[in-house]
Amino acid sequence: MTKHIYLIAALAISISSCTKKFDDINTNPDKATSAASEWLATNILTSVTSSDISFNNNFRQPYSLGKYIGWTEKVTDYQYNKMVRVDFGRLLVLRDVAPMINNATSTDLKNTYDGFGHFIRAWQFFQTTMQVGDIPYSEAIQGSTGVIQAKYDTQKEVFQGILKELDQADELLSKGVNFSGDFIYKGDVDKWRRLANSFQLYVLINLYRKTADADLDVINKFKTVAARPLMRDFHDNFAVTYTASAGYCYPWSNTAAQLNSFLDYPVLSSYLLDPMKASADKRLFYMAEPSPAQLTAGLTAADYDAYLGIDPADELGAIVTSKNAGKTCAVNKRYEALYNAEPVGLLNYWDIQFILAEATVRGWISGTDAQTYYANGIKSHMNFFATYTPTTYTHGMAMDDAYINAFPATVALTGSVDNQIKQIITQKYIAGFFQNSDFNAWYENRRTGYPTFTLNTATNLNTPASSFPLRWMYPQKELDYNAANVTKALADQYGGNDDPSSVMWLLK
Repeated sequence: MTKHIYLIAALAISISSCTKKFDDINTNPDKATSAASEWLATNILTSVTSSDISFNNNFRQPYSLGKYIGWTEKVTDYQYNKMVRVDFGRLLVLRDVAPMINNATSTDLKNTYDGFGHFIRAWQFFQTTMQVGDIPYSEAIQGSTGVIQAKYDTQKEVFQGILKELDQADELLSKGVNFSGDFIYKGDVDKWRRLANSFQLYVLINLYRKTADADLDVINKFKTVAARPLMRDFHDNFAVTYTASAGYCYPWSNTAAQLNSFLDYPVLSSYLLDPMKASADKRLFYMAEPSPAQLTAGLTAADYDAYLGIDPADELGAIVTSKNAGKTCAVNKRYEALYNAEPVGLLNYWDIQFILAEATVRGWISGTDAQTYYANGIKSHMNFFATYTPTTYTHGMAMDDAYINAFPATVALTGSVDNQIKQIITQKYIAGFFQNSDFNAWYENRRTGYPTFTLNTATNLNTPASSFPLRWMYPQKELDYNAANVTKALADQYGGNDDPSSVMWLLK
């Protein structure tokens, strides 16, 4: 027995020694044992921006749902209002937030990354709840602590959490310093603070039906945030700028660095073109190519009547017939020919100006008239176009400073509150073409009813065909692996039915 004990002890020592030597030999002394904060920040930001803005066929999907374009290849879900199951994949990148903060090398940097992290969390949870309603929030991304089946928080609780996180972002970023790992603002902490506050205004305007809720206190909250530092011009846009490298070109471009085989399919809608034709808005010539049939009939590319929009709700065959007859408009060639046709913004300065205009019209804020904000939004988008569009792509109708400064008065806000909001949303819609790829235009239509889209029961793929959808359906993975919680969320909100026509809390 004693011999066996000594033998076992000797073997244990030998194995331990060998294991230690093996670990020492096979450990790369040059390999980092933890990720630097700036590396994690870059990964997070890439996921939220560049990875979230799809390329080629997928790039046009939000603009199909937003009725900017019709698609002539085949019947597509979003054009005809069929909503599918989403996933919660955008939340996975939030796992990097805590280590990004913890690995910061100074207190000032920790404040910066912490503030940045709160903004990112608010952004991702907002995009997720806007799609389905109640979602995991307080227990989300807690797998490392053993929570693998997260409970669902109510949409109200999620919005309360988002607003709190954006307040924390403002406070922390005000004490932060410029940082590395940021390819949007080059680490400018002041711009990140302005973005966080501007985004909070966007969140709050989406709560306009909840102004009577004392817990949210939407109007006073809006006043408070509107007094903070906000975006100052389009150079502060939360936007991705593209280069001439493969994988980094403008999403719709077809250049030596990037192939796009879907250029022939989109045709522009009347919802986009008709308001610009009616107001002699030269941005039309920056967005569209003229109708071939109208050119054949003797009109020039500089004539507003040379541009014909389609209704995306029409039957596909009718749209294709119009296209084959040359009675439709293609997307301006600059979007395909230039590797950086323009930066793609996820939230832009002009969006915030239109939000401030709407809040003024609704009586939430005062001090600056709504027309000023409204005009600032229009002029900013026009100046953005003038900055990024070579004159060769303007069909001889380039905008100069005199035109840009004079134009807003020609579409001045007038009439009732509802009519002024319609005007504001119309201009926001125009400025959102090939921008705001997180379905912003569709959310605005869902929220306000503007622009007024055609409900064609013969082509509408929603059930019932007599109504538009209002949401996506919950992820299949949640139904498979978190069934109890998602089932409860469906029962609490929608009578147990995962129905795209059901009305979420936000819209009640």
